[in-house]
Amino acid sequence: MAALCVAGPAFAQQRPARADQDQPDTQLTIGGDEVVVTAAPMARSTAAILTSVDILSGEIAQRQNVNSAFELFGRLPGVVLTDFGQGTTPGRFSIRGFNGEGEINAVKLLIDGVPSNDNAGRMDFIDMIAPLDIGAVELVRGTSDPRWGLHAIAGSANVRTRTGGTYLDTRASAGAFGSYDAQLSAGLETGRLSQNYLLGYRQTDGYRDHAGLDRINVAGKWFYDFGAAKLGLIARHSRITADEPGYLTDADAYADRRRSYALSAYDGGTRQLSQYSLHLDTDPARRVSFTGTAYANTIDDDRLVRFSANVAQQQRRGNERQYGVIAGLHWHVADWLMAETGGDVQWQHNQSRRWTTDRRTIVAATRDQDFDLTVGGAYVQAVLSPLRWLTVTLAWRIDRIGGDFTNRLNGRSYPVNDYGTISQPKLSLAVTPVAGVTAYGNYGRTFQIGAGSGAFVVPPRVRDVAASINEGFEGGIKLAQGRWLSARAAVWQQTASGELRRRLNDPSGEFDNLGETRRRGLDLEATVQPVSGLSAWASWSHQKAVIRVPDPAAPLTRGNRIDHVPQNVYTAGIEWAPRTRPWRASLWGNGQSSYELTTANDRGRYGGYFQLTGELAYQLTDALEVSAQLRNLTNDRYEYVWYDGTQRLHAPADPRSLSGAIRARF
Repeated sequence: MAALCVAGPAFAQQRPARADQDQPDTQLTIGGDEVVVTAAPMARSTAAILTSVDILSGEIAQRQNVNSAFELFGRLPGVVLTDFGQGTTPGRFSIRGFNGEGEINAVKLLIDGVPSNDNAGRMDFIDMIAPLDIGAVELVRGTSDPRWGLHAIAGSANVRTRTGGTYLDTRASAGAFGSYDAQLSAGLETGRLSQNYLLGYRQTDGYRDHAGLDRINVAGKWFYDFGAAKLGLIARHSRITADEPGYLTDADAYADRRRSYALSAYDGGTRQLSQYSLHLDTDPARRVSFTGTAYANTIDDDRLVRFSANVAQQQRRGNERQYGVIAGLHWHVADWLMAETGGDVQWQHNQSRRWTTDRRTIVAATRDQDFDLTVGGAYVQAVLSPLRWLTVTLAWRIDRIGGDFTNRLNGRSYPVNDYGTISQPKLSLAVTPVAGVTAYGNYGRTFQIGAGSGAFVVPPRVRDVAASINEGFEGGIKLAQGRWLSARAAVWQQTASGELRRRLNDPSGEFDNLGETRRRGLDLEATVQPVSGLSAWASWSHQKAVIRVPDPAAPLTRGNRIDHVPQNVYTAGIEWAPRTRPWRASLWGNGQSSYELTTANDRGRYGGYFQLTGELAYQLTDALEVSAQLRNLTNDRYEYVWYDGTQRLHAPADPRSLSGAIRARF
């Protein structure tokens, strides 16, 4: 498989500039060859982050048939997909023993380095991404990365889109359930100016009744190289309109999986997402690089939902405005020492309103919140290589929180919790005794604060709630033997001092104290290329998330498992793409074991699955390829399940489904 070349500032995968070849490397790439590097500044790169990093190549991502880009993360090891299948809220991904329920969102999402979570840490902005425009997906795990503070509880994920180059790439597909998709990604590079554009449209009726979706994505990227500096502008917009099929009870979940109850007939919504960012990358002096970004994000969300017959329909309207700046300065002091400092600030202005409704007619207001939140952090980092085989990274990050909150239903205002200065020391080291072998270990702290009203001193709370401190460590080893073998094994643990979980259906948006928690696990993964044209990969993550010291209000949960966290997560795949033949074939799958539905661990276990996808492609000409994908090849009848306090509710996943595509590249 051809290697991916990503041009442009701060978006390519960087490696340390060292003369010897025994440099530490803890990264693995899904998609064959390593990512090819073009010139890019070292500031705020992952090069000094000695932790488990996985990269999904753009070539793999670009050819997938998915309803939402979050599904692409299922190709990466140890990633849990939470597939709600509910219109504009399709699902989320999670790592390291956290779930994707929305109660605790533990992954910092970035798009071309721009923070892309909402106030609560949700990942709605990922729907702005069309697979054809992806250059690479980078997943950084653990607590040792100092670059990010808010939402980076268990790590970060950066979706890097195609930047630079001259090309025209189009893909059109059609498939089961009335699904149609068209994408165009284009680049034009003339002299010092590069332009990149994306246009995407997807329409589907959905497997289940009342599950139609209509989405359009547009993006433009303009960069000018002045020689000593590179300046760029990125603009994105997405509009999604969708119906929601709702959830099925135990009695109906396996009898008529396509069914949507009459109570969901008026459910659905519209979501508009926009992101604008300015990027500056420069080398102000020899061995010194600087990167800076200023951005604005907007979310306008209007959703109507009724979860079951015994509750009223709700209209949920959210509006967020985020403004931020990010900067990093990197100094390669000597061959054995690199230093970096950086920071970021985000200002949020948010409105969250809810009403009870009857068939989309407002009955009564239940929430009208208007709040501002400011989160700022800074870090310093030093990378020392006193010996050819030893690298040590020392880092420290601090964050401060500010803001104010107004409940417009009663006209009262409340202060933000006094979180003080949130201190997060980090330490990483790597030993490379021989070329191709890297043993590494790291330690670090991250933090969690309340989301929405949970970040403020709102009655009945009368005193500040401290930030929950997550403390983690990891130890691992990576093997790289030429082009034919890359493998990694890691053990990890992460504890939280007082984990907070949002009450998802609470009118005021309050939270519960989950207590002190512990997550630990083992990650194994390998990629092999025994002969030219043949590659295979597999991974297994074994994890356990438990409550060590429970909230005094729930003493019986001591030692229980945290809900919706499968104990085993696995992926596997094989691809045959001979260079001398016009066809390729691949077979891959991902899956997980079942999970508990509540922290009481008394409602059974659900959600286990293993689904396979097969793909066959034929190259008609140098520019034209046709392909077919068969998803859920074994027709596994799996589902997402949750407990609403009175009953289990099910969202069946798609059965076996076939799609065909044609792709033209010039």
